[in-house]
Amino acid sequence: MTELKNDRYLRALLREPVDMTPVWMMRQAGRYLPEYKATRAQAGDFMSLCRNADLACEVTLQPLRRYDLDAAILFSDILTIPDAMGLGLSFGAGEGPKFARPIQTKADVDNLPIPDPEGELQYVMNAVRTIRRELKGEVPLIGFSGSPWTLATYMVEGGSSKAFTKIKKMLYSEPKVLHALLNKLADSVTLYLNAQIKAGAQSVMIFDTWGGVLAHREYPQFSLQYMHKIVDGLIRENEGRKVPVTLFTKGGGLWLEAIADTGCDAVGLDWTVDIADARARVGHKVALQGNMDPSVLYAPAERIEQEVSDILAGFGNGSGHIFNLGHGIHQDVPEESPKIFVDAIHRLSQPYHQQGNE
Repeated sequence: MTELKNDRYLRALLREPVDMTPVWMMRQAGRYLPEYKATRAQAGDFMSLCRNADLACEVTLQPLRRYDLDAAILFSDILTIPDAMGLGLSFGAGEGPKFARPIQTKADVDNLPIPDPEGELQYVMNAVRTIRRELKGEVPLIGFSGSPWTLATYMVEGGSSKAFTKIKKMLYSEPKVLHALLNKLADSVTLYLNAQIKAGAQSVMIFDTWGGVLAHREYPQFSLQYMHKIVDGLIRENEGRKVPVTLFTKGGGLWLEAIADTGCDAVGLDWTVDIADARARVGHKVALQGNMDPSVLYAPAERIEQEVSDILAGFGNGSGHIFNLGHGIHQDVPEESPKIFVDAIHRLSQPYHQQGNE
């Protein structure tokens, strides 16, 4: 494989010295870019875009042509696994995802297959291989999956939800059924991420988008223990290099210590967490990723730079910080804002990495 020209992101994940703080953005390949919209129109619909390795590669590379990002992230969707389990995924125009056959009973869970990553999900692995080849070693490639709990919310609710009543009804009235589903999903995610690593992903991330809707006693049981199981089952070295894993629970600030105890390399932070406080709590164990409010990108340049400066100061000297937004970039931010954001991070972070500060 081609040698990496910029490994700043991988080094920061392992808390090794870097010359400046690396940055990438959640949903950096997406609807805020006109070239993405054109490529999606060419594909016909969202899942057709995901299933076409060349087009998925194209949209993965688009933000790298505009901005000096330190990593690429596979263009895909968190719902690829439930889709491959045969639940009938569709995306209506202007609507979120919907499943034709949501999970309602123990029999539904028992009948779920564990997808073969090089079978039903081979299109994802083909995209990973294509992107890795076309990156030509410029920056590392991040692979990802949704967490078992987050995937289960869509599978039980039948799509997006605000109150999560169906899955919480299952959680409190039929916990054994939900645990069986989460266990099957953990096995599926482990196979899926390991296949991405074998195909060329150099780091992986688990998105627990809806972990924060759980009650404080339920989160460790119904979300974290299954992410821990996945971390334990992941390939952690490939191509002679460590493969770091990041766990991100949106709304997970309450459980940072427990997340760091899973053996992951980095913990993602949303914008509700003070990064100085987070580093004081867990920074000796893990790297931290985050955590600017994506809405700051609507602000004038000076305000964006001030926010970057404040977060860098909050983390302080040394490595172990991967700068990111606290969640995905909004689709209507001005095209020039991410450049202001990325360039400010690289420029303003250098003093925090000078010799003696590591």
